[in-house]
Amino acid sequence: MKNVKLKVLLIEDDAIEVMKLKRAIVKLELNHDLIEAKNGEEALKILKQDHIIPDVIFLDLNMPKINGLEFLKILKEDEVLKYIPTIILTTSNNRRDVLACYSTGVAGYIIKPLKYEDYVNKIKVTLDYWSMNELIKA
Repeated sequence: MKNVKLKVLLIEDDAIEVMKLKRAIVKLELNHDLIEAKNGEEALKILKQDHIIPDVIFLDLNMPKINGLEFLKILKEDEVLKYIPTIILTTSNNRRDVLACYSTGVAGYIIKPLKYEDYVNKIKVTLDYWSMNELIKA
């Protein structure tokens, strides 16, 4: 089965984590477009451009300026952007974080595994899942 090419927005302040996701996408031979933002503030500027509406957002929680949860709340208040599936990709397994994200409307919560192969597998399953979904195009 052929999956749809996704436009993925990664909101992550750690350059190593950005490289890790890029490496995983290459390793998996996925043809998705990756858009990068270093924090929530930068991501909001990107999202205000009409031609850059991602299909899926990967969002880190712990970032400077606007953190992941603050960004998520802003996103869910926007009448167009609130439909973009947003998946938390974080090291935090804090139950309060998980509950706060789900109550704000997150589409998924992934804890970054320590082993690279486990990380690649989680990314594959997640991107495969969303590339098979009927996504709302803004």
